[in-house]
Amino acid sequence: MKISELFGKGKCVFSFEVFPPKKDMSADAIYGTLDSLKKLAPDFISVTYGAGGTNGDNITGDIASYICNDLKINSAAHLTCVSNTREDIDIILDDLKKKGVENILALRGDINPERPPKNDFLYASDLIDYIKKNADFHISAACYPESHLDSPDFISDIRHLKEKQDAGAEHMISQLFFDNDLFYNFLEKARIAGITVPIEAGIMPVTNKKSIERMVSMCGASLPAKFTRIMAKYENNPEALRDAGIAYAVDQIVDLVASGVDGIHLYTMNNPYIAEKISEAVSGML
Repeated sequence: MKISELFGKGKCVFSFEVFPPKKDMSADAIYGTLDSLKKLAPDFISVTYGAGGTNGDNITGDIASYICNDLKINSAAHLTCVSNTREDIDIILDDLKKKGVENILALRGDINPERPPKNDFLYASDLIDYIKKNADFHISAACYPESHLDSPDFISDIRHLKEKQDAGAEHMISQLFFDNDLFYNFLEKARIAGITVPIEAGIMPVTNKKSIERMVSMCGASLPAKFTRIMAKYENNPEALRDAGIAYAVDQIVDLVASGVDGIHLYTMNNPYIAEKISEAVSGML
């Protein structure tokens, strides 16, 4: 099923993100994680492209195929273009099609200092346009409530987001954020700019202080005072920090759903326990 078809049915779409194992790790763990996530009945699960923009033998496609064909849950495969030529993209698209994957989250991808970027696709909108003209996939795109780190200003970022929609994106997932008011402000500006596709709010629960600080440095999300107080109080108590992070994420989701957002995309960090606790807390209101 195309992801955009999940929206507009009187409910808030609830989806998960998982990531492939690192090169030196067994793939068994991710399949065990997915089997645990299945019982939570998400509307779809997206699979990231892999650390550093590498994808091996399209492990992302293998995992996305397992989700949709074996677990019978809608899946979306992330696809980045910064390190891929047109020929590379053609091979990946053909592989995804053979594996029965219908949905792609098209991204530029992070610049990897160890791998010089290719020049066939400069932006995600270029990749979206190419896929739409050369293959039959539903395309999702990323959006940034506090604007992309490489964007000169918020207005430019919204303009580039509109270009993604114009190129063929039918659904968007936001980068993580910890202040709902920032998401509401972004959403208002996006709608004024003519962006009409469903936009899911990306929520990442706190699991540990270092991982959140690393993610924030990579994406530029700001940390509200309430959030920093939680980290400061519980940073030396992993279990307490985990539980406080779950509570903070649930609080965000409750407010977002009450405000009528199109969907919630939960960055699970491959942790079924956290996904389960959050799902149990919000299932009655989705």
